[in-house]
Amino acid sequence: MSTTGQISKPSAEGTRLAELWDIFPEEAGADERGVLTIGGVAVDELAERYGTPLQIIDEEGLRRQARRFSAGLRERWPNSEVLYASKSFPVVGMYKLAQEEGLSIDVAGGGEIKLALAAGVDPKILHFHGNAKSDDELKIALDAGVGTIIVDNEDELDRLERLLERPQKLLLRIIPGVEAETHASQATGGVKSKFGLPMDQAKHAIERMQAHPLMEFEGVHIHIGSQILNTRQFAESVANISTSGEFGTYDVGGGLGVKYTYEEEAPSVEDYLDAIVAAAREHLPEGARLMIEPGRSVVARSGISLYRATSVKRTGDVFVAVDGGMADQLDIALTDQRYEAVLAERLLEPWTDSVQLVGRQCESGDLMIDGANFPAPKVGDLVAMATTGAYSYTMTNNYNGALRPAIVFVQNGEERLVARRETYEDLLRLHAPAIDN
Repeated sequence: MSTTGQISKPSAEGTRLAELWDIFPEEAGADERGVLTIGGVAVDELAERYGTPLQIIDEEGLRRQARRFSAGLRERWPNSEVLYASKSFPVVGMYKLAQEEGLSIDVAGGGEIKLALAAGVDPKILHFHGNAKSDDELKIALDAGVGTIIVDNEDELDRLERLLERPQKLLLRIIPGVEAETHASQATGGVKSKFGLPMDQAKHAIERMQAHPLMEFEGVHIHIGSQILNTRQFAESVANISTSGEFGTYDVGGGLGVKYTYEEEAPSVEDYLDAIVAAAREHLPEGARLMIEPGRSVVARSGISLYRATSVKRTGDVFVAVDGGMADQLDIALTDQRYEAVLAERLLEPWTDSVQLVGRQCESGDLMIDGANFPAPKVGDLVAMATTGAYSYTMTNNYNGALRPAIVFVQNGEERLVARRETYEDLLRLHAPAIDN
């Protein structure tokens, strides 16, 4: 393994590297060749060993960010709990890391429960979310001994009344009535949200739980959305949740946004926690348990996606096509998420060309970056897209027969594979009934 020693973060003439170091992983830098390094390992070496597309995670930076949340909230509000919202990056290696760093874990489906259990996570620290939990998923949770189930609706209470055989801790998701300033697909707290119950219906659901001998109702939960950059909205949601009544637990969700592009500004973890706790001190009962559920803001910056340029066309525009695309970056098409990228082996060369960075899927909408600035690109260049630790792997798919990428954690000059690359044999395995007949 090669290491860079002290991290070099140059800002070469004709580039915007000085700004990009605030977007790339904390332990990112450049070696003496001008090659991007993550955690002390040069990305060209990782590409050689593991191929592309490749998800690379800065493990040290990721652990540091997790501790910012857990220690920061505990210092401000001692009776508190930080849950890692695992839908942002649901892989066994991440579940293990979250538990090691003292985070409880938010799971949103039977598959996420199974992944967390496979990682050795104590089921007591799992909190099971979802607006349409099936009987089978609830049985998985109950059989595993999941610590808390967040109830979304009264139909779910009907299911639990049939399935419960021993006491179960419950929270109720309520609609806080906050229209989050984010992409419409990521807003979850408005009055027309599909998640949770309005206050008037919540009262009846709470009464049902409190009356049931096996339902241990502990408090209420809200979540206003994702990629939110205005901390005042989090404070508003805390004020709104307080109107639901006085309980032992208030889970105020997650949703803190991160900086993806040069133009964006994102609140720090400290700014976010200050806003949440100030509102809690004003509106919530003293001594109540306060819970938050960061996901994107824990993992996004720690990850990059590494690709190989397969073609460069100079037609109406300069098109640089890579060996990934919508199959491993679906969030771009779904939410209009913007990213920044560099040629990972040519960091120190002036950026002379504005290009259309496109993927390999057969869609004109498979546009990864509109107007990426590079040195004159050529076939074989390594392209590193920044801030892809959250939701990129979550939404991977097999469009056009694409294979899911490998995931490598890097730290202190060492790497470890936490998920292998999908193979064509894996792809065909689900189709065995048709192949064998």
